[in-house]
Amino acid sequence: MSLDTSLKVGADLTKHRNVLTRAERIERLKTQGRFDPESDHATGLPKVGNRKVIPAGKVKKKATTEGDEKDKKKKKK
Repeated sequence: MSLDTSLKVGADLTKHRNVLTRAERIERLKTQGRFDPESDHATGLPKVGNRKVIPAGKVKKKATTEGDEKDKKKKKK
């Protein structure tokens, strides 16, 4: 018998989430210097962006040889 996909929890907790909990938002604002626990309230917090950083792929270098240049000229004609 297989396990229903809605019951799988292990790997789902590590996925990227756009919405942060209040505690996560307060921690982010503290590190940015935009929240003071003594004077600011935990309600009505400003929005905090949670962007997923995707590493850029490797850029392929084009090898220029005489054969490649001839092929390009033939295609243009």
